[in-house]
Amino acid sequence: MKPTAQELKQHTPMMQQFLTLKSEVPDTLLFYRMGDFYELFFDDARKASQLLGISLTQRGKTGGNAIPMAGVPYHSVEGYLAKLINLGESVAICEQVGDPATTKGPVERKIVRIITPGTITDEALLDDKQDNLLCSVYQLGEQFGIASLDIGSGRFIVNEVDKADALQAELQRLSPAELLYPDNFESMELIEHLPTIRRRPEWEFELATCKNILTQQLGTKDLIGFGIEKAHFAICAAGALLQYLKDTQRTALSHIQSITLEQNTDTVILDAATRRNLELTFNLAGGTDNTLAQVLDTTVTPMGSRLLKRWIHQPIRDISILNYRQTMIQTLMEFDLTTALSLPLKQIGDIERVIARLALRSARPRDLTRLRCAFSLLPELQNLIAELPNDLVATLSKEMGNYPELLDLLERAVIDNPPVIIRDGGVIKAGYNEELDHWRNLSKGATDYLEALEKRERESTGISTLKVGYNRVHGYFIEISRSQSENVPEHYIRRQTLKGAERYIIAELKEHEEKVLSSQGKALALEKKLYEQLIDLLLPHLKSLQFTAKALAELDVLNTLTERALTLNYVRPILQQDSGIQIQEGRHPVVEQVSKTPFIANPVDLNYQRRMLIITGPNMGGKSTYMRQVALMVLMAHIGSFIPAESAVIGPIDRIFTRIGASDDLASGRSTFMVEMTETANILHNATPHSLVLMDEIGRGTSTFDGLSLAWACAEQLAEKIQAYTLFATHYFELTQLPETIPELVNVHLDAVEHGDSIAFLHSLQDGAANKSYGLQVAALAGVPKPVLNSAKAKLAQLEASSLQTQSNLEMQNEQLDKVEKQIDLALPEPVAHKAVTLLESVDPDDLSPKQALAMLYQLKEQL
Repeated sequence: MKPTAQELKQHTPMMQQFLTLKSEVPDTLLFYRMGDFYELFFDDARKASQLLGISLTQRGKTGGNAIPMAGVPYHSVEGYLAKLINLGESVAICEQVGDPATTKGPVERKIVRIITPGTITDEALLDDKQDNLLCSVYQLGEQFGIASLDIGSGRFIVNEVDKADALQAELQRLSPAELLYPDNFESMELIEHLPTIRRRPEWEFELATCKNILTQQLGTKDLIGFGIEKAHFAICAAGALLQYLKDTQRTALSHIQSITLEQNTDTVILDAATRRNLELTFNLAGGTDNTLAQVLDTTVTPMGSRLLKRWIHQPIRDISILNYRQTMIQTLMEFDLTTALSLPLKQIGDIERVIARLALRSARPRDLTRLRCAFSLLPELQNLIAELPNDLVATLSKEMGNYPELLDLLERAVIDNPPVIIRDGGVIKAGYNEELDHWRNLSKGATDYLEALEKRERESTGISTLKVGYNRVHGYFIEISRSQSENVPEHYIRRQTLKGAERYIIAELKEHEEKVLSSQGKALALEKKLYEQLIDLLLPHLKSLQFTAKALAELDVLNTLTERALTLNYVRPILQQDSGIQIQEGRHPVVEQVSKTPFIANPVDLNYQRRMLIITGPNMGGKSTYMRQVALMVLMAHIGSFIPAESAVIGPIDRIFTRIGASDDLASGRSTFMVEMTETANILHNATPHSLVLMDEIGRGTSTFDGLSLAWACAEQLAEKIQAYTLFATHYFELTQLPETIPELVNVHLDAVEHGDSIAFLHSLQDGAANKSYGLQVAALAGVPKPVLNSAKAKLAQLEASSLQTQSNLEMQNEQLDKVEKQIDLALPEPVAHKAVTLLESVDPDDLSPKQALAMLYQLKEQL
């Protein structure tokens, strides 16, 4: 709330200005520019001192109380901002916009932008290989609208889902840096774990308001042309997001020129558990080591790295697009262009984010030199891909574009190695503007004039050691040694006394000094104006520059996948419309890279007659690795990549599910078994005949009979009702009997060989069920003490003997029951049919009239 005039009256003028500005951003740290520092006051200062580890001091008094204060230097502010943003804080940057020379009292200041985790564009604050997304979510009942925007590229995407678990999967895929939600959002349990969530007023999500702000930004009458006119939940989320962006950035968002509605039917859907279990971009410990992205990502541009991760998290189902990507990879292989393309791409850098900073008018001088470098390299890249078949590269080449006029402009305007910021000038190249050159020559002190003045004064005074110099503190001076001080003319005015010399000023030199100092200010002001004009000249090309960045990122990714296919011996999978998965000698793309021993390749064959593999074998035998490698190969095929196999034919896949491993979710009050059953329920509700399902050790978290029963029922449901392609790993050997009753099920096992008390894992897939689980041998490998193992062996022998005896007793009991039943059957007389049954057998219902049928019903009732 803005302070009243009466409340402000008790404070000093500067504090009045601060408090007025602070009232605009009450929940945000205000960095208030004072000279070479950003200062924080009152509660902001206390909070910042704790978060940043900086000193908390005091600055005078206001309203009779000392003012807590903390500050950071402006030239190193990025490091402090990065720390605050990583902690989920937001910072309002307040700059001095008035002219001190013409201002009485505090210089005018205003908040120029608000930096939040989802809206940062500064290079120093961003991870260049990860998207930094601002997201928004809207809920009505069980319907959700989701909007995501990458301010660094202008990519604006919306989606709608109708289930809570689908929202959860989307949020895990997007991994928002900041999430907006309305006051009335009901499903807080779905979002409260995210790093930065921000509640917004409910009215910001109103449909009419959101439509209006979107059409204004996109410059259209309606949203029909973007295909989202009827996606009301998505519109509500998108409009609120855009309003927040305008509130924080306080400038035109000219790089946001379109909005895209994603359809679930366009992609292979991965739920949250699947993304986690397959370790696509983050491993189970939260790091990036030993992930699919780490193996595939040898991109040379940050925007290429981000695009590859988007492809990995959002595999597509459009075979035409996938075939285009595969053909490009194969063609780049044949023309041997990977190294030739990598060299210029590496020099281009992250122009996607440069273009965004240009649109937000926050581009720095070195951003312009990066653009200039990119423009100079485009012809080389165009020439390289010109060798490829035209039907492959026509669109790519067109989008890449060429900018000779902009290249010429930047070469003329910007020096080769400009300073980081424009604040102190020195960015615009000499010869670009005559007026700037004139003021610069004056500001440099007009060396020729000073040399002439020095020569003249030496001759007029007869002091041969007289020197004319300049000092930043005292300005221009004439220096004379103390031994010659008696020869100093009367019109010389002493300015400074040194140990062995005196410094003087004369009217002529003072006049020159004032002219020079004035020219410095004029040169800097003109240079800043020319810099802004330079940005104005680049802004009309924003849309085409965004296409250029997109094309370069795609070329980088395709070139990377080509290099990976060549280096890691991947093959092109055949994508077909017929259902099924046939892969020969498939390998796990990650494990084979980190394994110290040669990786054992294995096949997979799933089709209409072979829908489920019941996989048995010892722990550590490779069941989970085998299942994951199948899922990863299918996923890689659906991003357009070649895959680690000898050959592959893959039919349409709509979803990939994994139920592998589990841990307690104590925060939500869920045990390991509850988590396992929740994931299983999700699969059973949402899998289809075109889904790939990985089920590992269902039923482990409960009693043996409960677990076996659940595993049996789940396998039956997946095979007979859902008919999904399923890899079902289990230690319940009873499940190996399922193929006897369900012909679409097949038993396979991962082989192992015993050597006395030890075991050797062969990691080779064989037909049929395993004959034992080798649990004690694996326990020995893990280092379980020998006395414990010996005791376990004795108990195992006892249990096996008991089991055999029980089975023998049951067989004897069954034989005796069969004999008794036969004796009873012989002793009983032949059953006589009931009169009602005899009557029914004698009647043809088609010959009865309604009245006759009713009469017969009464007759039967009486007989019964």
